[in-house]
Amino acid sequence: MASTHGAESDDEDTTETEEAVYEEVVPCDKMELNQRLSVEELITTEASYVHNIQFCVLDIRAHLQKKQLPDLDLEGLFSNIDDILHVSRRFLKDLEAMATQEHEQLLCISTLFQEFKDEMETVYKIYCASYDHALLLVESYHKDPRLQEEILETLKATVPHTGASDLSFFLVMPVQRVTKYPLLLGKILENTPTSASTYPALQAAVRAMVQVNANINEYKRRREVATKYNKAEQLTLRERLARLNTHSIAKKTTRLSRLLMQEAGIVAKTEDREYDDLEEKFQCVASSVAVLKENVASYLGHLEKRRLDSLVYQPLCSLSDMLVGPQQLVKKRLDKLLDYEEIQERKSEMGSVTYDEEAAMNTYLAINSLLVAELPRFNQVALELLEQILCSFSTLQLDLAAKVLHQAEKELEQMPHGHMPLPNFRKMVEDSLEQSGTQLRTFCQTFETVTPSPVTQPLNPAEEQKVLSLVSKHGPDKLYQVTSNISGSKDLDLTLHKGQIVALLQSVDTKGNTNRWLVDAGGPRGFVPAGKLQPYCPVQGQQPGVQAQDPESSTERRRHSCALPEAPRPQVASFTPAFQVVAGFSFKARSPQEVSLQEGQPVVVLEPHDKKGSKEWSLVEVNGQRGYVPSSYLVTVPMQQPMGWSLPV
Repeated sequence: MASTHGAESDDEDTTETEEAVYEEVVPCDKMELNQRLSVEELITTEASYVHNIQFCVLDIRAHLQKKQLPDLDLEGLFSNIDDILHVSRRFLKDLEAMATQEHEQLLCISTLFQEFKDEMETVYKIYCASYDHALLLVESYHKDPRLQEEILETLKATVPHTGASDLSFFLVMPVQRVTKYPLLLGKILENTPTSASTYPALQAAVRAMVQVNANINEYKRRREVATKYNKAEQLTLRERLARLNTHSIAKKTTRLSRLLMQEAGIVAKTEDREYDDLEEKFQCVASSVAVLKENVASYLGHLEKRRLDSLVYQPLCSLSDMLVGPQQLVKKRLDKLLDYEEIQERKSEMGSVTYDEEAAMNTYLAINSLLVAELPRFNQVALELLEQILCSFSTLQLDLAAKVLHQAEKELEQMPHGHMPLPNFRKMVEDSLEQSGTQLRTFCQTFETVTPSPVTQPLNPAEEQKVLSLVSKHGPDKLYQVTSNISGSKDLDLTLHKGQIVALLQSVDTKGNTNRWLVDAGGPRGFVPAGKLQPYCPVQGQQPGVQAQDPESSTERRRHSCALPEAPRPQVASFTPAFQVVAGFSFKARSPQEVSLQEGQPVVVLEPHDKKGSKEWSLVEVNGQRGYVPSSYLVTVPMQQPMGWSLPV
């Protein structure tokens, strides 16, 4: 009995041990099975995904391209799906190659995802950012019966087995796939023991794909912000006024106030050297494109060359249109930066900001990040396009020059001296020029002897008032006259007509070039060529102190100027014009120390400052009375003669 009982006890112990071992082994086998199934799911779904994308690119899009439907935007629909297909094919090929590696498979999969992380992020972020626009296109095509019929016919002809009723069935696949990678990897990780050597590598792969999706979402958000602000709106004045409200006026006032304080040095300005360099390069490209476009348009208008229009001007117009969006975004960034600085300052003082203020800060950060990320590539592409355009332009110029030379040679052959030796031809030209010079000198002598002196023409009231204003501001010795028409071609250049009077402000431009002078044209200020200015003097005989020249000496001087190849620069006439100070405006005395003035009343300036040395007030004498008047009310004008001032003719 005892032995029997002992045997029964041994059987019971053995059973309990087997159950315990089964309980330990089965979960491990189940986890390993689930892990294997998860890996198989990753590979099979990737193969199915690539297969469907190939259908989308090679069948559906190709079929629609053959239809050549003018209202169908294939680029907007499919975006960069070719890049996605290229990356996905390579990824699938490497993934399938790892299926046979039983022991190292999980480690290889983890490494593969980390190797493809950057490429996937690059291609998928562009596609996902354009996906909403693609859906809007699909929705618009639903409203066009003809287009919708063509799309359905394409789907039935190329992918009838899918039963797809519109393009969105395929267009959503890349968006779904990139968001599913972290889930598929997470499923493999869940069925991997934490003690396994591959567990850290799988964790890193999961984190990498989660980060890829986060970066894609952030990029999409930035693009949405950019899309909101990079459109150049052409609004009428009434539409702009309609947009004004208390909030917008307050916001613009705050921005202007902060900008003025920054310019005055009252508050610090945020410096971003990286962005400033990128913007400087972008603005340089934009300025070059604008100037080149304007010049080519003028060139095209004169030559009317078809090749120039198609190879240079049209691409240049397209490049110019491409620059509009980034230019708007650059302008909007400055506005948002001013808001950001204001909110940051308030946040540092109060410790918190409102939800709207936080959103405004995030808007600036999104625009700034997008510009810093995209401007380098944009600048590079724009410069490459500009280089191609300039190469085409240079080639066309060489072609034009060759045609002109060929035509000139044909014309030269028909001339009587076309076959004359070069030395003989040069001697003939020199003799002809000498003979023409002799004839010109004879003509000048005859002209100077016979032609009467020019008749003076009085200034019109507007011109006279402008000259008087320039004299009062700058003095008579600063006045110059334009000798020929000037057409301003650069920034800050003036466009002036022959005979206009200007005042010299500076005999050098901002780069130290003495051939461009800064002048005041009686309102606008800018640069003009120094060679087209001569010192201005009133017509002789209209100012006291003018010494009349005798006709012979005048004739000799004119003959001498005609005989020279280049006329010397005109000198200031030898007379001393008289000037006087008058009241430019009426002024009523407000204290015993002041004196009243009437507009146009002559005054004598005793001291051009007050007792404290301030030049805002001047001590004057008027009709025997002395007192102070505002210095700005006084103007210096020439002594008026009966004939008035006249411009030289």
